Amino acid sequence: MIDGLSLGMAFDRTLPPRLVLEVAERLDAMGADSLWVIEDSFYTSGVSLAAAALARTERLNVGIGIVPSVTRHAALTAMEFSTLGRLGPGRFIGGIGHGVQSWMGQMGIRQRSPLTALDEVIVSVRRLLAGETVSFDGQVVHLDEVALDQPALPAPSVLAGVHGPKSLALAGRVADGVILADAAGPAYTRWALEQARPQGSFRTVAFSTFCLTPEREQAYDEMAPHVAGILGDPGQPIQRHPHYADMVDRHADGGVAALASMPPAWWIEIGAIGAIGEVREHLEAMRDAGADEVCLFPGDDVDLVRSQLDDVATILAD
Repeated sequence: MIDGLSLGMAFDRTLPPRLVLEVAERLDAMGADSLWVIEDSFYTSGVSLAAAALARTERLNVGIGIVPSVTRHAALTAMEFSTLGRLGPGRFIGGIGHGVQSWMGQMGIRQRSPLTALDEVIVSVRRLLAGETVSFDGQVVHLDEVALDQPALPAPSVLAGVHGPKSLALAGRVADGVILADAAGPAYTRWALEQARPQGSFRTVAFSTFCLTPEREQAYDEMAPHVAGILGDPGQPIQRHPHYADMVDRHADGGVAALASMPPAWWIEIGAIGAIGEVREHLEAMRDAGADEVCLFPGDDVDLVRSQLDDVATILAD
């Protein structure tokens, strides 16, 4: 384990739902801190997966990363989060984000201002979870004397799963923390917290790409195509990599093979990738950058996930 850092694992959106029972039980038994289930539109439901995981574990924290702000009414999101909080008192963490806007468009719920929608939803949900009777007449959220019949105690934390500077600043103002996804690295984590400027208690959870192998070169070979894919559609996390421009040039000149031969320090900024020493260096760098928790993001193959659970156990025992 890394002092001062919680360690968890994600459950990919494409995995068969029943596998979450095995994953949650094994993580609970090995002493991992958390399981984060992924909800993306038209894949598996985060609420259902979280309920199953909470019901089959005793100490494991279970988070949803994330529910889109407008796919459920704010009151329903608060009901879901409160119910999950009562299933596993003190163990559930709710994540809310914008959702992929093209998916919101497919459902006819795309908002003129996703930022306003996220603001109103997070504020309303947190007030409802706190046991308040809420009246609210916003652009997106409308509530008339609404209160939860069974608010969870303690109230679940609500984290914002966001990327850009305006959304991160919003998270710092209205959320209990932030979820940093899409191969968050130390440089991006540091930058994101600079944008958020949180006041008071604030939890930073980062999702890290995960590949542990006996020799680091094997991991680099396996993950180079994945990095090439990220460079083909770069988001904020990879663009904050200290050597982003160099990686783009390297890929343009030498393709995937050139990415596989990148220096270890470059890989440490991308994810928990390499032998145990490189994985530990990444985790320590994430802690030093301000992450409170790293969620290791596994592959999307059932057998690979099972082997990576063994890898998580190795890290916890290191």
